[in-house]
Amino acid sequence: MKTEFMVAIRQISAEKNLPKEKVLEALELALASAYKKDTFAPSQDVLVRINPTTGEVKVYLRKLVVESVNDQRYEISLDEAKKFKKDAQVGDTVEIESTPPNAGRIAAQVAKQVMLQRLHEAEHRAIYEEFIGKEGDIVTGVVQRIDQKQIYIDLGRAEAILPASEQVLTERYRLGQRLKLYLLEVARTHRGPQIIVSRSHRNLLRRLLELEIPELGEGIVEIKSVAREAGHRSKVAVVARQEGVDPVGSCVGLRGIRIQNVVNELNGEKIDIVPWHPGSAVFIADALSPAQVLSVNFDETHGAATVIVPDKQLSLAIGKEGQNARLAAKLTGWRIDIKSVSAAEKEKAALEAVSAALTTPVVGGTVTEFESLAAAPDKEVVTEEVPLAVTGDEFVLPAEVSTVEPAGEKGQIRFAEEILLPKSMKVDRKKEKEIAAKKELDREKRAPKLKKERQELLSYLEEEELEPEV
Repeated sequence: MKTEFMVAIRQISAEKNLPKEKVLEALELALASAYKKDTFAPSQDVLVRINPTTGEVKVYLRKLVVESVNDQRYEISLDEAKKFKKDAQVGDTVEIESTPPNAGRIAAQVAKQVMLQRLHEAEHRAIYEEFIGKEGDIVTGVVQRIDQKQIYIDLGRAEAILPASEQVLTERYRLGQRLKLYLLEVARTHRGPQIIVSRSHRNLLRRLLELEIPELGEGIVEIKSVAREAGHRSKVAVVARQEGVDPVGSCVGLRGIRIQNVVNELNGEKIDIVPWHPGSAVFIADALSPAQVLSVNFDETHGAATVIVPDKQLSLAIGKEGQNARLAAKLTGWRIDIKSVSAAEKEKAALEAVSAALTTPVVGGTVTEFESLAAAPDKEVVTEEVPLAVTGDEFVLPAEVSTVEPAGEKGQIRFAEEILLPKSMKVDRKKEKEIAAKKELDREKRAPKLKKERQELLSYLEEEELEPEV
Protein backbone atom coordinates (compact mmCIF):
# COMPACT_ATOMS: atom_id res chain seq x y z
CA MET A 1 0.00 0.00 0.00
CA LYS A 2 2.80 2.39 0.89
CA THR A 3 4.63 1.50 -2.31
CA GLU A 4 1.52 2.35 -4.35
CA PHE A 5 1.26 5.59 -2.40
CA MET A 6 4.78 6.68 -3.39
CA VAL A 7 4.17 5.60 -7.00
CA ALA A 8 1.13 7.89 -7.06
CA ILE A 9 3.21 10.74 -5.62
CA ARG A 10 5.85 10.30 -8.31
CA GLN A 11 3.17 10.15 -11.02
CA ILE A 12 1.60 13.40 -9.83
CA SER A 13 5.03 14.99 -9.70
CA ALA A 14 5.73 13.97 -13.31
CA GLU A 15 2.32 15.07 -14.65
CA LYS A 16 2.44 18.48 -13.01
CA ASN A 17 6.16 18.91 -13.66
CA LEU A 18 6.74 19.63 -9.97
CA PRO A 19 9.45 18.40 -7.56
CA LYS A 20 8.44 15.44 -5.40
CA GLU A 21 9.17 17.49 -2.29
CA LYS A 22 6.53 20.07 -3.32
CA VAL A 23 3.93 17.33 -3.80
CA LEU A 24 4.72 15.79 -0.40
CA GLU A 25 4.55 19.22 1.26
CA ALA A 26 1.14 19.88 -0.30
CA LEU A 27 -0.09 16.44 0.83
CA GLU A 28 1.14 16.99 4.40
CA LEU A 29 -0.76 20.29 4.65
CA ALA A 30 -3.86 18.66 3.17
CA LEU A 31 -3.80 15.78 5.68
CA ALA A 32 -3.25 18.20 8.57
CA SER A 33 -6.40 20.09 7.55
CA ALA A 34 -8.31 16.81 7.26
CA TYR A 35 -7.26 15.58 10.72
CA LYS A 36 -8.21 18.92 12.27
CA LYS A 37 -11.68 18.60 10.81
CA ASP A 38 -12.27 14.91 11.60
CA THR A 39 -10.24 13.94 14.67
CA PHE A 40 -8.82 16.96 16.48
CA ALA A 41 -10.08 20.42 17.34
CA PRO A 42 -9.87 22.98 14.50
CA SER A 43 -7.70 25.27 16.63
CA GLN A 44 -5.19 22.56 17.60
CA ASP A 45 -1.69 22.69 16.15
CA VAL A 46 -1.51 19.53 14.01
CA LEU A 47 1.63 18.51 12.12
CA VAL A 48 1.82 15.72 9.52
CA ARG A 49 5.04 14.17 8.29
CA ILE A 50 5.36 11.72 5.38
CA ASN A 51 8.48 9.59 5.00
CA PRO A 52 9.74 10.31 1.45
CA THR A 53 11.19 6.80 1.15
CA THR A 54 8.55 4.53 2.65
CA GLY A 55 5.49 6.76 2.43
CA GLU A 56 4.66 6.26 6.13
CA VAL A 57 2.36 8.93 7.54
CA LYS A 58 2.67 10.20 11.12
CA VAL A 59 0.55 12.81 12.84
CA TYR A 60 1.84 15.00 15.68
CA LEU A 61 0.15 17.41 18.09
CA ARG A 62 2.09 20.44 19.18
CA LYS A 63 1.54 21.48 22.81
CA LEU A 64 2.98 24.25 24.95
CA VAL A 65 4.90 23.23 28.12
CA VAL A 66 3.44 25.00 31.19
CA GLU A 67 3.68 24.61 34.95
CA SER A 68 -0.10 24.40 35.45
CA VAL A 69 -2.26 22.89 32.70
CA ASN A 70 -5.55 24.69 32.02
CA ASP A 71 -6.49 23.07 28.65
CA GLN A 72 -5.07 19.67 27.78
CA ARG A 73 -5.75 20.19 24.06
CA TYR A 74 -3.13 22.92 23.82
CA GLU A 75 -0.95 22.58 26.96
CA ILE A 76 1.13 19.93 28.68
CA SER A 77 2.83 19.80 32.07
CA LEU A 78 6.60 19.81 32.39
CA ASP A 79 6.71 16.24 33.76
CA GLU A 80 4.64 14.88 30.87
CA ALA A 81 6.68 16.87 28.35
CA LYS A 82 9.94 15.29 29.54
CA LYS A 83 8.59 11.87 28.53
CA PHE A 84 8.64 13.05 24.91
CA LYS A 85 11.55 15.45 25.15
CA LYS A 86 14.10 15.00 27.94
CA ASP A 87 15.44 18.56 27.87
CA ALA A 88 11.99 20.17 27.72
CA GLN A 89 11.50 23.40 29.68
CA VAL A 90 8.57 25.65 30.47
CA GLY A 91 7.68 27.69 27.36
CA ASP A 92 8.90 25.06 24.86
CA THR A 93 6.72 23.34 22.27
CA VAL A 94 6.57 19.55 22.35
CA GLU A 95 5.47 17.31 19.46
CA ILE A 96 3.36 14.38 20.58
CA GLU A 97 2.63 11.60 18.11
CA SER A 98 -1.14 11.11 17.80
CA THR A 99 -1.63 9.23 14.57
CA PRO A 100 -5.28 8.06 14.32
CA PRO A 101 -6.07 4.61 12.88
CA ASN A 102 -7.70 6.13 9.78
CA ALA A 103 -8.67 9.53 8.51
CA GLY A 104 -12.26 8.62 7.76
CA ARG A 105 -14.35 9.37 4.70
CA ILE A 106 -14.81 13.12 5.36
CA ALA A 107 -11.14 13.57 6.17
CA ALA A 108 -10.17 11.80 2.94
CA GLN A 109 -12.39 14.11 0.86
CA VAL A 110 -11.02 17.19 2.56
CA ALA A 111 -7.49 15.93 2.06
CA LYS A 112 -8.17 15.37 -1.64
CA GLN A 113 -9.60 18.86 -2.20
CA VAL A 114 -6.87 20.63 -0.25
CA MET A 115 -4.16 18.61 -1.95
CA LEU A 116 -5.52 19.47 -5.41
CA GLN A 117 -5.71 23.11 -4.45
CA ARG A 118 -2.14 23.08 -3.17
CA LEU A 119 -0.95 21.34 -6.32
CA HIS A 120 -2.72 23.93 -8.51
CA GLU A 121 -1.12 26.75 -6.55
CA ALA A 122 2.30 25.12 -6.84
CA GLU A 123 1.79 24.55 -10.57
CA HIS A 124 0.68 28.16 -11.14
CA ARG A 125 3.67 29.42 -9.18
CA ALA A 126 6.04 27.28 -11.24
CA ILE A 127 4.49 28.50 -14.52
CA TYR A 128 4.69 32.13 -13.42
CA GLU A 129 8.35 31.80 -12.42
CA GLU A 130 9.14 30.11 -15.73
CA PHE A 131 7.49 32.71 -18.01
CA ILE A 132 8.31 35.84 -16.02
CA GLY A 133 11.92 35.23 -17.00
CA LYS A 134 10.93 35.11 -20.69
CA GLU A 135 9.12 38.45 -20.63
CA GLY A 136 10.34 40.53 -23.58
CA ASP A 137 11.45 37.46 -25.51
CA ILE A 138 10.03 35.29 -28.30
CA VAL A 139 7.90 32.21 -27.57
CA THR A 140 6.45 29.66 -29.97
CA GLY A 141 2.84 28.51 -29.65
CA VAL A 142 -0.04 26.88 -31.49
CA VAL A 143 -3.42 28.53 -32.08
CA GLN A 144 -5.83 26.64 -29.80
CA ARG A 145 -9.12 28.52 -30.22
CA ILE A 146 -10.30 31.78 -31.74
CA ASP A 147 -12.82 34.24 -30.27
CA GLN A 148 -14.07 37.56 -31.58
CA LYS A 149 -11.92 39.58 -29.19
CA GLN A 150 -8.85 37.40 -28.67
CA ILE A 151 -7.00 34.25 -29.70
CA TYR A 152 -5.83 31.59 -27.25
CA ILE A 153 -2.32 30.23 -27.86
CA ASP A 154 -1.06 26.93 -26.43
CA LEU A 155 2.51 27.39 -25.16
CA GLY A 156 2.84 23.84 -23.82
CA ARG A 157 2.59 24.21 -20.04
CA ALA A 158 0.49 27.35 -20.19
CA GLU A 159 -2.08 29.15 -22.30
CA ALA A 160 -1.42 32.66 -23.63
CA ILE A 161 -3.81 35.34 -24.90
CA LEU A 162 -3.32 37.24 -28.16
CA PRO A 163 -5.65 40.30 -27.85
CA ALA A 164 -7.19 41.98 -30.89
CA SER A 165 -5.04 45.08 -30.27
CA GLU A 166 -1.87 42.98 -30.59
CA GLN A 167 -2.92 41.17 -33.78
CA VAL A 168 -1.82 42.14 -37.31
CA LEU A 169 -4.77 43.23 -39.44
CA THR A 170 -3.34 41.68 -42.61
CA GLU A 171 -2.80 38.25 -41.01
CA ARG A 172 -5.39 35.47 -40.96
CA TYR A 173 -5.09 32.98 -38.10
CA ARG A 174 -6.34 29.39 -38.17
CA LEU A 175 -6.60 26.55 -35.66
CA GLY A 176 -3.43 24.53 -35.31
CA GLN A 177 -1.26 27.28 -36.82
CA ARG A 178 2.22 27.56 -35.27
CA LEU A 179 3.32 31.14 -34.55
CA LYS A 180 6.26 32.99 -33.10
CA LEU A 181 5.06 35.66 -30.67
CA TYR A 182 6.51 38.40 -28.50
CA LEU A 183 5.89 37.78 -24.78
CA LEU A 184 4.48 41.12 -23.74
CA GLU A 185 3.37 40.65 -20.12
CA VAL A 186 2.98 38.00 -17.41
CA ALA A 187 0.54 38.87 -14.60
CA ARG A 188 -0.76 36.97 -11.56
CA THR A 189 -4.51 36.45 -11.26
CA HIS A 190 -6.76 34.35 -9.04
CA ARG A 191 -7.04 31.85 -11.90
CA GLY A 192 -3.31 31.55 -12.31
CA PRO A 193 -0.76 33.44 -14.38
CA GLN A 194 -2.12 35.43 -17.33
CA ILE A 195 0.27 35.58 -20.30
CA ILE A 196 -0.20 38.29 -22.95
CA VAL A 197 1.58 37.89 -26.30
CA SER A 198 1.82 40.11 -29.39
CA ARG A 199 2.31 39.80 -33.14
CA SER A 200 2.34 43.55 -33.87
CA HIS A 201 4.94 44.79 -31.35
CA ARG A 202 8.06 46.33 -32.89
CA ASN A 203 10.31 44.30 -30.57
CA LEU A 204 9.05 41.12 -32.25
CA LEU A 205 10.98 42.24 -35.34
CA ARG A 206 14.02 43.06 -33.19
CA ARG A 207 14.04 39.60 -31.56
CA LEU A 208 13.50 37.81 -34.88
CA LEU A 209 16.50 39.63 -36.36
CA GLU A 210 18.62 38.70 -33.32
CA LEU A 211 17.67 35.04 -33.71
CA GLU A 212 18.39 35.00 -37.45
CA ILE A 213 21.58 37.12 -37.54
CA PRO A 214 24.57 35.82 -35.48
CA GLU A 215 26.33 39.21 -35.56
CA LEU A 216 23.48 40.76 -33.58
CA GLY A 217 23.59 38.03 -30.94
CA GLU A 218 27.38 38.37 -30.59
CA GLY A 219 27.25 42.17 -30.31
CA ILE A 220 29.23 42.84 -33.50
CA VAL A 221 26.22 44.65 -34.97
CA GLU A 222 23.72 46.60 -32.85
CA ILE A 223 20.13 47.62 -33.60
CA LYS A 224 19.78 51.30 -32.72
CA SER A 225 16.09 51.84 -33.43
CA VAL A 226 13.08 50.12 -34.99
CA ALA A 227 10.00 51.69 -36.60
CA ARG A 228 7.23 49.32 -37.58
CA GLU A 229 3.75 49.42 -39.10
CA ALA A 230 2.81 45.79 -38.59
CA GLY A 231 1.78 43.94 -41.71
CA HIS A 232 2.96 46.66 -44.11
CA ARG A 233 6.48 47.99 -43.71
CA SER A 234 9.28 48.44 -41.17
CA LYS A 235 12.58 50.31 -40.94
CA VAL A 236 15.55 49.19 -38.82
CA ALA A 237 18.65 51.29 -38.09
CA VAL A 238 21.84 49.26 -37.44
CA VAL A 239 25.45 50.14 -36.62
CA ALA A 240 28.65 48.06 -36.54
CA ARG A 241 30.59 47.76 -33.27
CA GLN A 242 33.60 46.22 -34.97
CA GLU A 243 35.72 47.95 -37.60
CA GLY A 244 35.44 46.58 -41.11
CA VAL A 245 31.97 45.06 -40.66
CA ASP A 246 29.13 46.10 -42.96
CA PRO A 247 26.06 46.28 -40.68
CA VAL A 248 23.51 46.40 -43.49
CA GLY A 249 25.15 43.54 -45.40
CA SER A 250 25.31 41.41 -42.24
CA CYS A 251 21.59 41.83 -41.68
CA VAL A 252 20.57 41.30 -45.30
CA GLY A 253 22.81 38.28 -45.85
CA LEU A 254 24.01 36.67 -49.05
CA ARG A 255 21.39 37.34 -51.74
CA GLY A 256 19.06 38.54 -48.97
CA ILE A 257 18.60 35.07 -47.43
CA ARG A 258 18.77 36.27 -43.81
CA ILE A 259 16.27 39.11 -44.10
CA GLN A 260 14.04 36.95 -46.30
CA ASN A 261 13.60 34.42 -43.48
CA VAL A 262 12.34 37.21 -41.21
CA VAL A 263 10.06 38.55 -43.96
CA ASN A 264 8.55 35.07 -44.40
CA GLU A 265 7.91 34.78 -40.66
CA LEU A 266 6.08 38.14 -40.77
CA ASN A 267 4.01 37.05 -43.81
CA GLY A 268 5.64 39.29 -46.40
CA GLU A 269 6.07 42.48 -44.37
CA LYS A 270 8.62 44.74 -46.12
CA ILE A 271 11.74 45.51 -44.07
CA ASP A 272 14.24 48.34 -44.83
CA ILE A 273 17.68 48.06 -43.20
CA VAL A 274 19.43 51.46 -43.02
CA PRO A 275 22.79 52.39 -41.48
CA TRP A 276 22.67 54.46 -38.30
CA HIS A 277 24.86 57.57 -38.26
CA PRO A 278 25.65 59.95 -35.37
CA GLY A 279 25.16 62.89 -37.74
CA SER A 280 21.42 63.51 -37.82
CA ALA A 281 21.42 64.89 -41.37
CA VAL A 282 22.98 61.73 -42.83
CA PHE A 283 20.75 59.51 -40.71
CA ILE A 284 17.56 61.30 -41.83
CA ALA A 285 18.66 61.11 -45.48
CA ASP A 286 19.23 57.34 -45.14
CA ALA A 287 15.96 56.87 -43.26
CA LEU A 288 14.02 58.40 -46.18
CA SER A 289 15.50 55.93 -48.66
CA PRO A 290 14.85 55.00 -51.42
CA ALA A 291 14.16 58.71 -52.03
CA GLN A 292 17.10 60.99 -52.86
CA VAL A 293 17.68 63.84 -50.38
CA LEU A 294 19.42 67.06 -51.49
CA SER A 295 19.71 68.88 -48.14
CA VAL A 296 18.54 68.74 -44.52
CA ASN A 297 18.05 71.83 -42.32
CA PHE A 298 17.35 71.60 -38.60
CA ASP A 299 15.20 73.68 -36.25
CA GLU A 300 16.43 72.71 -32.78
CA THR A 301 13.78 74.85 -31.06
CA HIS A 302 10.86 72.92 -32.52
CA GLY A 303 12.68 69.59 -32.96
CA ALA A 304 11.94 69.67 -36.69
CA ALA A 305 14.03 68.91 -39.76
CA THR A 306 13.31 70.37 -43.20
CA VAL A 307 14.26 68.00 -46.01
CA ILE A 308 14.66 69.17 -49.63
CA VAL A 309 14.13 66.54 -52.34
CA PRO A 310 13.90 66.75 -56.15
CA ASP A 311 10.43 67.43 -57.55
CA LYS A 312 10.19 63.95 -59.06
CA GLN A 313 11.21 62.35 -55.76
CA LEU A 314 8.62 64.11 -53.57
CA SER A 315 5.95 61.38 -53.78
CA LEU A 316 8.60 58.68 -53.27
CA ALA A 317 9.92 60.44 -50.15
CA ILE A 318 6.43 60.79 -48.70
CA GLY A 319 5.42 57.25 -49.61
CA LYS A 320 1.99 55.72 -49.97
CA GLU A 321 -0.36 57.56 -47.59
CA GLY A 322 2.74 59.16 -45.99
CA GLN A 323 4.09 55.81 -44.82
CA ASN A 324 7.76 56.33 -45.76
CA ALA A 325 7.96 59.76 -44.10
CA ARG A 326 6.05 58.55 -41.05
CA LEU A 327 8.40 55.60 -40.50
CA ALA A 328 11.44 57.83 -40.99
CA ALA A 329 10.11 60.22 -38.31
CA LYS A 330 9.64 57.32 -35.88
CA LEU A 331 13.07 55.91 -36.67
CA THR A 332 15.00 59.17 -36.24
CA GLY A 333 12.89 60.85 -33.56
CA TRP A 334 12.71 64.13 -35.57
CA ARG A 335 9.66 65.90 -36.93
CA ILE A 336 10.34 65.78 -40.66
CA ASP A 337 9.05 68.42 -43.11
CA ILE A 338 9.53 67.40 -46.75
CA LYS A 339 9.70 70.05 -49.49
CA SER A 340 10.38 69.85 -53.21
CA VAL A 341 13.09 72.01 -54.80
CA SER A 342 10.54 74.19 -56.62
CA ALA A 343 8.53 74.80 -53.44
CA ALA A 344 11.68 75.76 -51.55
CA GLU A 345 12.71 78.19 -54.29
CA LYS A 346 9.25 79.80 -54.34
CA GLU A 347 9.40 80.29 -50.58
CA LYS A 348 12.87 81.82 -50.85
CA ALA A 349 11.75 84.16 -53.64
CA ALA A 350 8.68 85.26 -51.65
CA LEU A 351 10.82 86.05 -48.59
CA GLU A 352 13.28 88.02 -50.73
CA ALA A 353 10.40 89.99 -52.29
CA VAL A 354 9.01 90.89 -48.87
CA SER A 355 12.47 91.90 -47.66
CA ALA A 356 13.04 94.06 -50.75
CA ALA A 357 9.63 95.72 -50.41
CA LEU A 358 10.29 96.61 -46.80
CA THR A 359 13.57 98.30 -47.71
CA THR A 360 12.13 100.22 -50.80
CA PRO A 361 12.06 104.06 -50.20
CA VAL A 362 8.85 106.10 -50.51
CA VAL A 363 8.21 107.48 -54.05
CA GLY A 364 6.25 110.74 -54.52
CA GLY A 365 5.10 110.74 -50.96
CA THR A 366 2.93 107.67 -51.49
CA VAL A 367 2.56 105.59 -48.36
CA THR A 368 2.78 101.89 -49.16
CA GLU A 369 1.40 99.01 -47.18
CA PHE A 370 4.89 98.11 -46.01
CA GLU A 371 5.43 101.69 -44.77
CA SER A 372 2.26 101.35 -42.72
CA LEU A 373 3.58 98.22 -41.18
CA ALA A 374 6.97 99.80 -40.62
CA ALA A 375 5.25 102.69 -38.86
CA ALA A 376 3.80 100.17 -36.41
CA PRO A 377 6.94 98.59 -34.88
CA ASP A 378 4.87 96.09 -32.92
CA LYS A 379 3.82 94.26 -36.11
CA GLU A 380 5.76 92.35 -38.74
CA VAL A 381 4.90 90.34 -41.84
CA VAL A 382 5.74 86.63 -41.79
CA THR A 383 5.21 84.66 -44.99
CA GLU A 384 5.57 81.00 -44.14
CA GLU A 385 5.20 77.88 -46.29
CA VAL A 386 3.83 74.94 -44.36
CA PRO A 387 5.33 71.75 -45.85
CA LEU A 388 4.37 68.16 -45.32
CA ALA A 389 4.72 67.71 -41.59
CA VAL A 390 5.36 64.29 -40.18
CA THR A 391 5.62 63.42 -36.55
CA GLY A 392 4.97 59.91 -35.42
CA ASP A 393 1.76 58.72 -37.06
CA GLU A 394 0.46 62.04 -38.45
CA PHE A 395 1.15 63.90 -41.68
CA VAL A 396 -0.36 66.91 -43.46
CA LEU A 397 -0.20 68.28 -47.01
CA PRO A 398 1.69 71.46 -48.02
CA ALA A 399 -0.07 74.79 -47.56
CA GLU A 400 0.95 78.45 -47.60
CA VAL A 401 0.02 80.73 -44.74
CA SER A 402 0.48 84.47 -44.39
CA THR A 403 0.16 85.82 -40.87
CA VAL A 404 0.91 89.02 -38.99
CA GLU A 405 2.64 88.51 -35.68
CA PRO A 406 3.98 90.82 -32.96
CA ALA A 407 7.61 91.79 -33.62
CA GLY A 408 8.69 90.95 -30.11
CA GLU A 409 7.57 87.32 -30.34
CA LYS A 410 9.45 84.61 -32.22
CA GLY A 411 7.51 83.15 -35.16
CA GLN A 412 6.35 79.60 -34.68
CA ILE A 413 6.03 76.95 -37.34
CA ARG A 414 2.38 76.40 -38.30
CA PHE A 415 1.21 73.23 -39.92
CA ALA A 416 -1.80 72.55 -42.08
CA GLU A 417 -3.81 70.93 -39.31
CA GLU A 418 -3.71 74.27 -37.44
CA ILE A 419 -5.43 76.21 -40.26
CA LEU A 420 -8.01 73.69 -41.44
CA LEU A 421 -11.61 74.92 -41.63
CA PRO A 422 -13.70 74.21 -38.54
CA LYS A 423 -16.16 71.40 -38.81
CA SER A 424 -19.12 73.79 -38.88
CA MET A 425 -17.76 75.47 -42.07
CA LYS A 426 -17.15 72.26 -44.00
CA VAL A 427 -19.50 71.44 -46.90
CA ASP A 428 -21.95 68.66 -46.20
CA ARG A 429 -21.69 66.61 -49.42
CA LYS A 430 -24.48 64.27 -48.39
CA LYS A 431 -26.89 67.18 -47.86
CA GLU A 432 -25.94 68.65 -51.24
CA LYS A 433 -26.77 65.37 -52.98
CA GLU A 434 -30.16 65.19 -51.22
CA ILE A 435 -31.05 68.76 -52.35
CA ALA A 436 -30.01 68.01 -55.95
CA ALA A 437 -32.08 64.82 -55.99
CA LYS A 438 -35.12 66.71 -54.66
CA LYS A 439 -34.78 69.37 -57.38
CA GLU A 440 -34.56 66.70 -60.07
CA LEU A 441 -37.70 65.01 -58.74
CA ASP A 442 -39.61 68.32 -58.73
CA ARG A 443 -38.48 68.96 -62.31
CA GLU A 444 -39.79 65.55 -63.42
CA LYS A 445 -43.17 66.18 -61.74
CA ARG A 446 -43.55 69.58 -63.42
CA ALA A 447 -42.52 68.38 -66.90
CA PRO A 448 -46.03 67.20 -68.07
CA LYS A 449 -47.64 70.46 -66.96
CA LEU A 450 -45.05 72.55 -68.74
CA LYS A 451 -45.43 70.48 -71.89
CA LYS A 452 -49.24 71.03 -71.88
CA GLU A 453 -48.86 74.76 -71.36
CA ARG A 454 -46.38 74.95 -74.25
CA GLN A 455 -48.77 73.12 -76.61
CA GLU A 456 -51.65 75.47 -75.68
CA LEU A 457 -49.42 78.48 -76.35
CA LEU A 458 -48.39 77.15 -79.77
CA SER A 459 -52.04 76.53 -80.70
CA TYR A 460 -53.00 80.04 -79.71
CA LEU A 461 -50.21 81.55 -81.80
CA GLU A 462 -51.22 79.51 -84.79
CA GLU A 463 -54.82 80.69 -84.47
CA GLU A 464 -53.72 84.31 -84.22
CA GLU A 465 -51.63 84.01 -87.34
CA LEU A 466 -54.52 82.51 -89.32
CA GLU A 467 -57.19 85.14 -88.39
CA PRO A 468 -55.90 87.94 -90.65
CA GLU A 469 -55.93 85.65 -93.67
CA VAL A 470 -59.60 84.81 -93.07
